Amino acid sequence: MLDFAVIGGGIVGLATAHELGRSHPAATILVLEKEKTLASHQTGHNSGVIHSGIYYRPGSLKARNCRAGVVKLVRFCEEHDIRYEMCGKVIVAVDEDERARLHGLLERGRSNGVPGLRLVDRDELRSIEPSAEGVAALVSPETGIVAFKEVALALARLVRERGGSIRTGVQVHAIDGTRVETSAGVFEARRIVSCTGLHADRLMSASAGPPPLLVVGFRGEYYRLKTTSRHLVRHLIYPVPDPRFPFLGVHFTRRINGEIEAGPNAVLAWAREGYRRSDFEWRDVKEMMAYPGFWRMGRRHWRTALGEQYRSLSKSAFVRGLQRLVPAISSDDLEQGGAGVRAMALGLDGSLIDDYRIERAGSTVHVLSAPSPAATSALAIGEHVAAVCASDA
Repeated sequence: MLDFAVIGGGIVGLATAHELGRSHPAATILVLEKEKTLASHQTGHNSGVIHSGIYYRPGSLKARNCRAGVVKLVRFCEEHDIRYEMCGKVIVAVDEDERARLHGLLERGRSNGVPGLRLVDRDELRSIEPSAEGVAALVSPETGIVAFKEVALALARLVRERGGSIRTGVQVHAIDGTRVETSAGVFEARRIVSCTGLHADRLMSASAGPPPLLVVGFRGEYYRLKTTSRHLVRHLIYPVPDPRFPFLGVHFTRRINGEIEAGPNAVLAWAREGYRRSDFEWRDVKEMMAYPGFWRMGRRHWRTALGEQYRSLSKSAFVRGLQRLVPAISSDDLEQGGAGVRAMALGLDGSLIDDYRIERAGSTVHVLSAPSPAATSALAIGEHVAAVCASDA
């Protein structure tokens, strides 16, 4: 009988196993991952941004865990010699309506305890980002970049050094009480934690009945700036988010390896692990079509969805989106980049669940929803999940 079994070898699962080992030094811990390598999905395909906590509703799990997570993440990187950079970000308002929304973002960020935020005018924006164009901007100096896969692998190393086991290539089929039924046999644990990202709802359904949500995959597609065009972006350049829509819109992101990404868009993936436009899984599509919340979301956001799909298929449309922030960008500055799939939890009412959703069912804790900034927040989420595991609720 193990003390803890953690399902999922992404950054949230590994951070949870790390925290369980730190807080229970004598515990036996097993991490199970279905892929042959760790951090294969969202952790290994994200933007690498260390988010500062500006956007999130004050008091939410997102807001609290992001701010705590930044502090823990930076300390962890320094202790384990993982390269990171607090390069800073500008959120650019391109018209007067967006300038008004910047003030709301400033107040929200300050409510969340984000340090160093300040508004700048057009001239100061140009001194910070000479190629960006806008009427004003919100500057966030405490936004950074890191390779989250490196963080995840460092966490895995610490889990093993404390005596924990990590098994890859093991598919979990179901949880029955304290039993974890897998492709490698049955494991028993006093406490089980499911951090399965794109499949979190399915594992809960296979163990505790239908969950109160459906996980839907959204593919984010990127271009990269060619080496000769990297001078156009000095920091991270983001648009002002539109509160009517669930995604931020295309932006420019520096990577810790020196590359600069442009994107992503957000198109519905026809497979939960659908990194290519051609990927299609009938089971995934059938579940979406049978879920009432999917159609309610479609009625609410169909115009946005069509626009994102058009931008996915048309490089010129993608470029026009980027030119709102950096007018000098042209199609010739870009080369094809990668893609990632974001796990978004969809409620029955058709709303995308914006906050983290962590629920206890018997001996199992299910991390049902952990959208961005989950990688930034991972060490704080791990601490929170460990506390839920230790509770009697």
